[in-house]
Amino acid sequence: MIKNISQPLLHHHTFIKSQDCDWVVFVHGAGGSSRIWAKQLEDFKAAYNVLLLDLRGHGESQNMIKDLIEGPYTFESIAKDVIYLLEYLKIPKAHFVGISLGTIIIRTIAELRSDMVQSMILGGAITRLKISSRILIKMAELTKQFVPYMWLYRLMAFIIMPKKNHEKSRYIFIREAKKIAQKEFLRWFKLTNDVNPLLKFFKEKEIATPTLYIMGAEDHMFLKPVKEMAQKHHSAFLQIIDNCGHVCNVEAPNYFNNMALSFLSEHKATP
Repeated sequence: MIKNISQPLLHHHTFIKSQDCDWVVFVHGAGGSSRIWAKQLEDFKAAYNVLLLDLRGHGESQNMIKDLIEGPYTFESIAKDVIYLLEYLKIPKAHFVGISLGTIIIRTIAELRSDMVQSMILGGAITRLKISSRILIKMAELTKQFVPYMWLYRLMAFIIMPKKNHEKSRYIFIREAKKIAQKEFLRWFKLTNDVNPLLKFFKEKEIATPTLYIMGAEDHMFLKPVKEMAQKHHSAFLQIIDNCGHVCNVEAPNYFNNMALSFLSEHKATP
């Protein structure tokens, strides 16, 4: 739980184009920070108000939350951090753009506060863990107490993003993960125990919020389940980027931005 606080829990930056513009909120994945959206910022803030944030324990939020969080992390508690921030900033509704594990947090926000979510753009989305993913997580679970957490993170990064053209994505995520303390990493890692039941619930319960999945054609861990989800849910659309892996906003920013901005233009709340 969160102790009583009078300031926003999460470190953030706002870029305001106009009071009349829609808001776009970017949510990074585990081990990342708001810095992974560097290739998106200029294009998006030219047309929208933008909110960048660092999730609890990540980026600049690591120092802010030091003595404020008690108890284990859950996807719901992390989603509520973001909801609280939007309430604090008086942003009643926004489009959400997420990558990797951040897509689960966005989907949780939509479950908790559907009134806040204008649309969702989910890049490198995680909608189900395949057997290989579950084996990887189990191995990490068994070794996490005596293997340095950065070894585990590097191993997972290479398994998820194995190709030469994924090298930049691996570098960025490993660089950002180095800033997270081992205790914090383990608290986030425990969230993997909640992933599959939550994802099963999301698959079975469709919401009306317009949703765009942007996936790399080489995202061998997560693309197939997303294809199944997009076919099942009427409000979901799928765009696939060739020669691209899991972190598609970093590997193919121009394609990602064009697809996302085109989708947003169809779902603006303001003309």
